[in-house]
Amino acid sequence: MDSYLIQVNGHGDHAPVLDVHLKNTGNTISPGKVKGRKPRWAVRASEMSKRTFNPVRAIVDSMKVEPNPKKAMISLSLGDPTVFGNLPTNDEVTQAMKEVLDSGQYNGYAPSVGYQSCREAVAAYYNCPEAPLKAQDVILTSGCSQAIELALAVLANPGQNILVPRPGFSLYKTLALSMGIEVKLYNLLPEKAWEIDLEHLESLVDEKTACLIVNNPSNPCGSVFSKSHLQEILAVASRQCVPILADEIYGDMVFADCKYEPIATLSTSVPILSCGGLAKRWLVPGWRMGWILIHDRRDIFGNEIRDGLLRLSQRILGPCTIVQGALERILHRTPPEFYHNTLSILKSNADLCYAALSAIPGLQPVRPAGAMYLMVEIEMEHFPEFENDVEFTERLISEQSVFCLPATCFEYPNFFRVVITVPEEMILEACSRIQEFCEMHYQGAEGAQDLECDK
Repeated sequence: MDSYLIQVNGHGDHAPVLDVHLKNTGNTISPGKVKGRKPRWAVRASEMSKRTFNPVRAIVDSMKVEPNPKKAMISLSLGDPTVFGNLPTNDEVTQAMKEVLDSGQYNGYAPSVGYQSCREAVAAYYNCPEAPLKAQDVILTSGCSQAIELALAVLANPGQNILVPRPGFSLYKTLALSMGIEVKLYNLLPEKAWEIDLEHLESLVDEKTACLIVNNPSNPCGSVFSKSHLQEILAVASRQCVPILADEIYGDMVFADCKYEPIATLSTSVPILSCGGLAKRWLVPGWRMGWILIHDRRDIFGNEIRDGLLRLSQRILGPCTIVQGALERILHRTPPEFYHNTLSILKSNADLCYAALSAIPGLQPVRPAGAMYLMVEIEMEHFPEFENDVEFTERLISEQSVFCLPATCFEYPNFFRVVITVPEEMILEACSRIQEFCEMHYQGAEGAQDLECDK
């Protein structure tokens, strides 16, 4: 029979220490010695970490290229509107943060899904008769990226699959693969302003499909889906009984000649988790404030998904409380002129960039309708010395010091993405350099054929 001896050691100012000895048939097993195990170091990275792969970082970090030292670097690669200082947030936004910080009332922990008053503020901001919202339909998150992560984690299990746009934001695949979720890529059509190939989309659905990701307005395309096209997407989801994860971080960031339709306003039958945040529209991506809006009027998600999101949110105990404290004022007191001015700048830059690149032989830009991006097709047959879009953009850096992301980063080779948030003079200079680069390397049909023969 096993027996235990507990001895209390301690004296003076030191707390007592309990020594526990396990006696078994008279023999004491010393601490640290476990029968059958030889201690050794065997620290390895987890399988999840090994499955985590960011294609943008992998491609960009492997581009071992130096810019032309005779030309100042112009980076059109990073989707951060704050980089050049030409798009500051509104004074109401910064003043709200200052007052909350000075109040000292938001320095502690909040509920993991966010303060009730802040959830009410978000619900009130997005509530409409076509898609009603209450505070319990809002989960606050640490940026839109975490909103997408929680939505994926609650909807899909390892071994299931999700439907992801191609070209599309690389984070979807990065998150899914790290969770052991398969990614199926559905095509967007550049000749149709990046609408979804609905037939291809529906052909990918099977019994293991957990959700459909719809990104509108789009990163990297800058496209905005029409109401009729969104209804067609919803019809596929309804027929196949597949819930939608709507990435709407660029919601309402559309140009004047276009209208943004939140997808949840167009359906009463398809359950939708809509992910958004402050990052883009309010121009504060570093503040890390996002949200999930739960649209479930047929009670298909029910308590199952809501409870799952609550439990998942408890892993990091919610987003920054200072930003939460300022959230109601940010949402409801930012003047409309701020949004209008931002979009006017983006529209002007988009028009300048599109016009300039359209005039360059060998390039075919696709006109954007919103967000902060423009996609450009490289007619690779006219640039035969370059193997692909990665090599094209590498040489553009080394010769012209202009950095655009190769669209291989978005699973769409032979295109590149331009960020249009930079100052106007930089857009014009960058386009001028791109034109010089293309004129240097462009080969007409005969020249390209001759070069191929020489190879």
